[in-house]
Amino acid sequence: MRLLIPRVSTALGWCSLAALVVLALFGLWGAPPDRVQGDAQRLMYLHVPVAWVAYLAFGVTALGSALWLWPRTRAVVWDRVAGASAELGVIFTALTLVDGSLWGRPVWGVWWAWDARLVTTAVLFFLYLGYLALRRIPSSPEARAKRCAIAALVAFVDVPIVHFSVTWWRTLHQQGTVFNEELNAHIHGVMAFTLWFGVFAFTLLYVYLLDRRYRLLALDETREEREVERAIAERVSVPAARPDSGVEVGVPR
Repeated sequence: MRLLIPRVSTALGWCSLAALVVLALFGLWGAPPDRVQGDAQRLMYLHVPVAWVAYLAFGVTALGSALWLWPRTRAVVWDRVAGASAELGVIFTALTLVDGSLWGRPVWGVWWAWDARLVTTAVLFFLYLGYLALRRIPSSPEARAKRCAIAALVAFVDVPIVHFSVTWWRTLHQQGTVFNEELNAHIHGVMAFTLWFGVFAFTLLYVYLLDRRYRLLALDETREEREVERAIAERVSVPAARPDSGVEVGVPR
């Protein structure tokens, strides 16, 4: 019921923690302030990595959903991976919106602007909230997995829209700094190292959290199956009284 063996998962957790500590040191003190945005630019070392992880998480959800729908690769593991990754994607999308607002206040002068990138990101957040709600609707495991897989693939259409929104429309949001068409980061030196290291650190964190959340999902499903089996066994083990038996069931004597 794990994606990773325990030793690998533990090592990955410690590596993620160490990488985040190093990122904090470089982000707060090691990297110099931007000459235009000043210290507000330091939020980029958090904003870009969490946005990248949101893309990654929803991509994994879409991949797991597609593998479940494909008959040759259909397995419960892919439905669990899709669900666990979607939960992480929603969390990291929320973080993207929050720290984006924190950055927008000193730079744009407002907490929120009806910008194409912001609006499409908010739509993405609510689409996958709906996906998670869909997973909680009572149904058979196969029916639930099928409808959720289709919903995940439909919702994923918004991911490239979010990414290319700054290119397709005129927006307040700056053009792609790191994940542009040329994959050529427009920053250099310690600032570039800190940014790329942040992407690496949060990717490690995502993989670790995915393994943990997958295990919890598997345990929850196993518990639900046991409860259903126990309820069925209790019903089968209690014989129903015949109408002509003359025995009143459940009445104390």
